[in-house]
Amino acid sequence: MPTKSIAIVGGGLAGLSAGIFARLCGLEAHVFEQHSLPGGVCTSWKRKDFLIDGCLHWLMGANPDSSMYRIYEQVGALDGMHLKVLHHFGRFTWLDEKGQSVRSMDITSNLDQMLKDWRNLSPQDAQVFDILGKGIRAFQDYRADWDATEEGAGWWARLKMLWTSRKQFSYFGSYRMPVEKFAEQIQDPFVRWQITNSFVPQMPVFFLFMVLGELTGGRLARIEESSLAFAQALAKRLESLGGKISYRADVDKILVENDRAVGLRLVDGTEHRADITVSAADGHSTIFKLLGGRYADAAIRKRYETHPLFEPIVIVSFGVNRSFPGEPSAHSIKQTHIVNTGDCPQDMFYYKIFNENPSFAPSGKTVVQAILRAKYDIWEKLSADRVAYDREKQRISEEVLGCLEPRYPGISTQVEMTDVASPMTYIRYTRNYHAAWEGWLMTPQAFMERIPKTLPGLSGFYMAGQWVQPGGGIPTVILSGRSVIRKICRAEGRIFPQFT
Repeated sequence: MPTKSIAIVGGGLAGLSAGIFARLCGLEAHVFEQHSLPGGVCTSWKRKDFLIDGCLHWLMGANPDSSMYRIYEQVGALDGMHLKVLHHFGRFTWLDEKGQSVRSMDITSNLDQMLKDWRNLSPQDAQVFDILGKGIRAFQDYRADWDATEEGAGWWARLKMLWTSRKQFSYFGSYRMPVEKFAEQIQDPFVRWQITNSFVPQMPVFFLFMVLGELTGGRLARIEESSLAFAQALAKRLESLGGKISYRADVDKILVENDRAVGLRLVDGTEHRADITVSAADGHSTIFKLLGGRYADAAIRKRYETHPLFEPIVIVSFGVNRSFPGEPSAHSIKQTHIVNTGDCPQDMFYYKIFNENPSFAPSGKTVVQAILRAKYDIWEKLSADRVAYDREKQRISEEVLGCLEPRYPGISTQVEMTDVASPMTYIRYTRNYHAAWEGWLMTPQAFMERIPKTLPGLSGFYMAGQWVQPGGGIPTVILSGRSVIRKICRAEGRIFPQFT
């Protein structure tokens, strides 16, 4: 069978994954990335002597007995990486008006201790904790066959998945409601807040079971390096297979002839022809800019007009000349002081401490990072006035530092670096629609939705990434790139290899 070429728009994890599997299937692959680095949202950046990570909190399936781990190996994601099994997921604390802790609890890999702590905090909610315990335990030994979840997987793979997942099926059906809805039955207000905000309030309960099952089952890990290093490992794997990556290659248009995609044209005017074109870039930009909206039917337009998106965020990072021995790496705080990020007031304050990690800070120094909710429209308006934009970033950094000062006295005088990434930072580097860093919000409806990877009336064209495979996160986008190549192989009459 003659070799065919694939032009891939976007060098994020989905685009890199698509390129890797294209090469493994004998297809030529050329990735075009508008930035000077791979990774898209999965990235990190340097400020002075400090490294700021903008993506990876933890990695699911990070254990050799997981099928996802084998896929990480296929794309080279773990080459040179050091995984540290996560035992502490996060500390949740309520503060009084003086900034003192009044209630607190840790989410850890010790499920028995967590259940005991919950019951001690709220004996009247014992029945809810029984449900949580059973649900989490059901997913502790969950061995999802990720290969079987992809489009085009054979009947035998799907049958095998049905059998191996039989214990979890009842939870997929019975616990599809959002976590925030499930938590309404919890009588204790602190525990209700903790469960609601343990990850994403709108996500289905079964996904909470899945994440905490991964944690307590020892399959949730942290990468000791950075998100950028993780992405660069995939880029290196692609190039080692003979694939190409062009950086600072900003795509202006997807070329179409007789309703067939035939390649792309860059902003500099150069054209690159290909037999097949894959966009792993922002979905809205792809459909309505690169293709001019010509292949957007009513369903696609409605999706982009009405489907809820992940809320934009502001990331405030400090390089601090001190260490934080004994402090958890992730902390969620409910406080009386309201933090306002561009007309988005909030009383929940989430921050991370990158303790004793030489990849992020010199010895004796630490990166402390706060992540706050934001409103896209406000920041879009602010960006039109550079002075006002910079002033707002400065104000927010000072407000965040003011929240940290009572907990770590003297920290304000120990800051050597300050960096604020706004929703417009995401727009600048990734062009994610309305700065939605993980695309469609992880509602029960979106989580189960199958979004076509093709567009009506356009042949020779496919899409990959979080805009066509809801769920967000590292596994989702890597699997999406893999899935689209499987789909292409099927359409082209090629055999998609059974990787081991």
